[in-house]
Parts: sequence; structure tokens; C-alpha cells
Amino acid sequence: MYDYLIVGSGLYGSICAYELNKLGYKVLVLEKREHIGGNIYTKNEYGINVHVYGAHIFHTSDKEVWNYINQFAEFNNYINSPVARYKNELYNLPFNMNTFTKLWPDVFTPAEAQARILEERKDSYVAEPQNLEEQAINLVGKTIYEKLVKGYTAKQWGKECNKLPAFIIKRLPVRFTFDNNYFNDRYQGIPIGGYTKIIEKMLDGIEVKLNTDYLADKKYYDNMAKHIIYTGPIDAYYNFMFGSLEYRTVRFETEVLDMPNYQGNAVVNYTEYEVPYTRIIEHKHFEFDSTSPKTIISKEYSKTWEKGDEPYYPVNDEKNTNLYNKYKEMALKETKVSFGGRLGEYKYYDMDKVIKSALAYLKTLSK
Repeated sequence: MYDYLIVGSGLYGSICAYELNKLGYKVLVLEKREHIGGNIYTKNEYGINVHVYGAHIFHTSDKEVWNYINQFAEFNNYINSPVARYKNELYNLPFNMNTFTKLWPDVFTPAEAQARILEERKDSYVAEPQNLEEQAINLVGKTIYEKLVKGYTAKQWGKECNKLPAFIIKRLPVRFTFDNNYFNDRYQGIPIGGYTKIIEKMLDGIEVKLNTDYLADKKYYDNMAKHIIYTGPIDAYYNFMFGSLEYRTVRFETEVLDMPNYQGNAVVNYTEYEVPYTRIIEHKHFEFDSTSPKTIISKEYSKTWEKGDEPYYPVNDEKNTNLYNKYKEMALKETKVSFGGRLGEYKYYDMDKVIKSALAYLKTLSK
């Protein structure tokens, strides 16, 4: 008999396993996939650490979280500075003075950039935006919206911007400084050697079963432990009794190229709607690799989740929030099962928030 059975070896489940094992509890981890790490899994190919499920850039302003994750890896000083391509034009992201001076050759100062944005949104300003398009134009004006927001967002969500809720884009990062750092967080970087090494250290000495579907034999596994920590999709746990929650997912086309450098940056967004992928990731640039003779790129295609796909981004609109709340009500009545992580809580978490959430949950167990 195990004290804890943990379903899923992603960041949330692995932190729980590590901390509970450290306290002397007998822990078993079940993982449906053929590898540990969930969506932060990295795989080394040709000496390049490939982010198999898309780019993961660690960033936080929480010193406690930063110190915690640094137990398991040394982080480099990577700063996320994506580039946007619209047709044959390249722009720095997030929207900053480098972006504005490229968009408008007669703009040189922050005051001039602010004045131009105000001018651009003047005739279209809506006091109470009813959709994403109105909200975006309120924030950045028509030129930035048309070139850098409209097509990318429509591809990402599979709907035209005037059919999407305004809340999705409440806060567009707009800076009137020459600063291409996408995040404002104090701490930022990529673990040297990849994320998988972090999970390997967390699960060292803990029994892990790969290629094991907990839900396929739930009753059997439930009888193996005193308590279950479940990090899979909450609707699947309850056999979709109220219906399926919606997600956006991503399809990747990954290529090994016989050249040392493809695009010169880790992340290039393609904001034109006619280009079918949302962005291209060049993995070696996350770790400043200038020696590998090859490079590996991944094109990302956003799509609606279907059965068999990996669920990525919860669609937290009113309909899905109401549906999730029905499942949450069921979950709160459970005495032997706890739900956590992105899928268990139907909530998009950055990695630092996953750590914070897992540690907060573990504190409740000691009470």
C-alpha cells in the first residue's frame, strides 16, 4: 500500500512526489506517456535540447519560487525577446520603442509614439469593448492591431477577433522604452541541460510507471494508495458526465536542418493570417548554442482540441467556466482525491505558478 499515488509526472505532480518522498511517505507516480515531465519535457537531439511540447521559458518575480527551482538546475540568463514577422517586415516584441520606430519612421520619442497610438485609436475608441478587436484597438491603435495582433490571434484561437471576448487581451504589453524583454519578471532563464533533468532529480528514488493510464483501470489503482493526487483533465476523471471542457491545442512540425542558424532568434511569431503556423521556435537559441553544425526548428499550428490531442490552453469563457465549476463541485466532495495543475484545475498556469500552487497544496497536508 502506497501513502500517495500521483497521476502525472509533470511539474505539479513531480513536486508533490519529491516533497512527500522527502517527508518519508511511500509514493507511486503513474505517467500515461512514455516519458516523465509532462509538457516541459525536453529531448536532446544532435546536442540540442528540444522543447518537445513547445517553448518553456521560466520567469518569476517570486524569490521563494526561484530559489526552489534552482535546487534542481542551474539556469542560464536567457531573456525572452521574440520577433514578429508580418509579410516581409520584422518587428520586435513586446510592443516597445523599437517596434514603434520601425512601424512609423517619423516617430522617435516616447511622446511621439504615445501621440501616434492615441491618434490611431481616436475614431475607433469604444468605452466598453465588446470583443477582442475593440479591446486591442483601444490599447494599441489600428496599425499595430492589423499587423501584429489580428492574424496571429485569429490563428491562435481559431476565430476572428471580433468573435472573441475582450478579456483575452485585457493587458497587451506596451512599453515606451527600447526594451525587448517580453517579461517584466525579476528572474528569468532556461535550465542548462533542459527541463527533463529537473524532473529526473525530483523523481530520483521514487517509483514511476510510464505508459500507464490511470483512468483505464482506476479502481485497481485507487486501491493501491491511501490518497490520490490527480493532475490529469478533471472532466476525464469524471468520465465527462457533464460534457467535455474545451481546449486549444498545438500541432508541431519539427525539422532538423543542415545549417548552424535558421532564424537567428529562439522565437519568431508569424502574424499574417495567411501563414498557417503561429510561430517558429529554433531550440538551440534558448541555450546560446553557436557550435552545433545543425539546427532544429518547430513550426507551431494552433487548433481546436480533439480526442487524442494533448490539451494545452483551457478556453476559460463563460460556458466552460460554468462547466468546470460543476466538476469542481464534485471534486471538493472527494476525501481521497486531490486535483491539481493545469488540467486538474482547468487553468492556464505559468511554471512559477505551478510551483507556487503545488507547494501551497502540500502545506495543507501538514495541517
